[in-house]
Amino acid sequence: MITRTLLPALAVVTKSYAQRDILSYVDNLIGTNNEGNVFAGATRPHGMVKAAGDVNGQNTGGFSTDDTPIIGFSSLHDMGTGGNPSLGNFPLFPELCPGDDINNCVYTRTGRMISYGNESVIAEPGRFAVSLVNGISSEMAVGERAALFRFTFPNTAVLNGTTYSNETLGPAAEAGGQNVAPLVMLDLDDLWSSRQNASISVNPTSGRMIGNGTFLPSFGAGSYMVHFCADFASSTPMRDNGMHVNNRAGTEPKDLFVTRGINAFYIQAGGWVRFEPDSSSNETVVDARMGISFISAEQACQNAETNIPTSTSDGTAWDMESLVADTQDEWREKLSPISIKPGSGVEPSLLTSFYSGMYRTMVNPQNYTMENPLWQSSEPYFDSFYCIWDEFRAVFPFLTIVEPQTMSSLVRSLIDTQQHVGWLPDCRMSLCKGWTQGGSNADVVLHDAYAKNLTADIDWAAALTAVIKDAEIEPLDWSNEGRGGLQSWHNLGYIPIEDYDYLGFGVIAHSVSRTLEYAYNDYNVGMLGKSLGLQNYTTYLSRSANWQNLYLPTQNSSLNVSGTIEDTSFTGFFQPRYSNGTFAFQDPVQCAGILGQWCSLTSNPSDTFESTIWEYIFFVPHMMSSLIATLGGPDEFIRRLDYAATSGLLEISNEPSFLLPYLYHYAGRPALSARRVHEYILSKFNVSTTGLPGNDDSGTMSAWLCLSMLGLFPNAGQNVYFITPPFFENINITNEITGKTARISVVNGTFDATYANVSIQRVWVDGREYNRNWVGHEFFLEGMSMEIEVGSEESEWGTRVEDLPPSLEGVGM
Repeated sequence: MITRTLLPALAVVTKSYAQRDILSYVDNLIGTNNEGNVFAGATRPHGMVKAAGDVNGQNTGGFSTDDTPIIGFSSLHDMGTGGNPSLGNFPLFPELCPGDDINNCVYTRTGRMISYGNESVIAEPGRFAVSLVNGISSEMAVGERAALFRFTFPNTAVLNGTTYSNETLGPAAEAGGQNVAPLVMLDLDDLWSSRQNASISVNPTSGRMIGNGTFLPSFGAGSYMVHFCADFASSTPMRDNGMHVNNRAGTEPKDLFVTRGINAFYIQAGGWVRFEPDSSSNETVVDARMGISFISAEQACQNAETNIPTSTSDGTAWDMESLVADTQDEWREKLSPISIKPGSGVEPSLLTSFYSGMYRTMVNPQNYTMENPLWQSSEPYFDSFYCIWDEFRAVFPFLTIVEPQTMSSLVRSLIDTQQHVGWLPDCRMSLCKGWTQGGSNADVVLHDAYAKNLTADIDWAAALTAVIKDAEIEPLDWSNEGRGGLQSWHNLGYIPIEDYDYLGFGVIAHSVSRTLEYAYNDYNVGMLGKSLGLQNYTTYLSRSANWQNLYLPTQNSSLNVSGTIEDTSFTGFFQPRYSNGTFAFQDPVQCAGILGQWCSLTSNPSDTFESTIWEYIFFVPHMMSSLIATLGGPDEFIRRLDYAATSGLLEISNEPSFLLPYLYHYAGRPALSARRVHEYILSKFNVSTTGLPGNDDSGTMSAWLCLSMLGLFPNAGQNVYFITPPFFENINITNEITGKTARISVVNGTFDATYANVSIQRVWVDGREYNRNWVGHEFFLEGMSMEIEVGSEESEWGTRVEDLPPSLEGVGM
């Protein structure tokens, strides 16, 4: 007879790691190479200011462990994005000028860049530090809207051996190792060198620098202006200050304006300040406090003074350690909702993977409330939705579990943005509209929030109006908001290839993936409308079945890898279609990574975005039972899923593949989902600098990892979480609003740290046997307990028709 082990109490669950600071499991360097584009620097949860060293290589997120040199230290960054390098405005850079002559310093980006010591990098919550090979070291910490940089300069020609040579320092060093004055420059540039114009003023007495610049967003339209206020302090007197233009500098003037010119003559300019060397020590320390604002330089100064007040009566120093401690306390609180007893034999690196991933989900979006110059509002304003096409699938559902209050604010911000700019964004960064990659996927975010009872302080009438506008009205420029081709969508039931669209303009591509996304968007519009009493909600549910209009049952596929052509023996795929109803052709394997192909927004555009028809054939999240029937029934569906996974066509490195490993649940084979998920996590994720299989995309890759390790993965836009065995023996998840704790446990001694036994045998929820292979969000809201018994062999659990996740089958359901 099988006995059921009761879930341990919370105190027991947390005992295994309570002896260690939870932040010790966060490694900010995971994913800082191999195009993970992770932000490694210092930030507060969803903080606007993010300080890090910037490299000259993989610098989309600022710093990278790709061994390229440091070009500056800046205060604004994004998290895990693709596209062009993002932000990195107004970098500071410390130098010792050879011969103690300011014109011997190098001010241009490529001229001044210098390597760093790998062993010197410190990247932890609230602190980033790195030492340059010339002996200058840097450390930085942040408030919400200001950063504190500390630069430590060696004073003499010889420091610990050979840091400086006489040739490097010039005559001052030759005269007996005399001290050289430390200089800190500020560059009126960003990581992308997108600056259009900028201004700076330097106070001749205090050295305070104020100014602003106009820049371009890294993945969007328009421009944005950002302001700065930089103060400097040292225990030694300030010697002088001034301006630099290209590679020349002077103590006059104290005010400067630069514009872009033409690219071949792009002016590099900014300010500098220099201090006397500390004759009583072997080093001189210079602090730089950088306040940032999107409103004005005056507000930037206020932000600096509020976030980082002086710690001495004469105003010459700031308390770095207190700043770090405050930030780390915030992070401990943010990570505290999930406590874990890993289980005997579990590799500690898995805890590091989990909590580092959880940390990364809370870096973006960024809280710009009271820093939005575009409109005045009492509502929250968040920026760096970069992009919702990525984030709706995992990161927002994860935040709904662990940060429901923040998620409510994010939803309110999206609705308020729509009311002021006209449409819900699909991407937004740096106060600008980002490029739309497919449908209007904020529709999914809003319905997901409503379906999971995230209702506090949200204007749902306004939300419904916003999503209906997405579905009914085409904007002139649908490349960065709303949907294009709506006339065809409404009349034909699909987006045609070479669509005749005279109502607006955008990227005339991605007809297949846009059709599939529009269908799912309309499902969410319809379901939100149904919940809120919309009379014609069935119109949208009917349109959600339009995916069927691109299915070509006779289309086959073959795969040619390394010159070997393999007939996949599958028939029936989506295909692009002309407005007259005839089908065009796109090879179902086109855009496959295993073929070395990449189909993005504008480079190598195709009828699918960033993925193959092979992956998009499975993107019908709301009508999976109909899709399974269309593809030949459960057995054939499983065979097709297996082939996608084993052939390499399924790429867990990119968002269109995120749901695929879990789709076995709909075919009554949840054990196969569990095996795939464990296979991907154990083979594709690790705690190295190359430990992410792809771009983190504002924490989306990390959210997929965390949700999968918890054993409850969402079908975003629906109140559905697929149940698979967790990676840990006991997990507690506390809801910050209700205060109730949901508990997940592997019981009866069946937990297996080798993960050979990942087939669920039985499940109990709140003490009662539970056979459905999915659960709703009430599990978290009501603080339920789930006990799971696992084994090596596939069982009957979760396999019956009545055990499967819900699927829309008829209009009005």
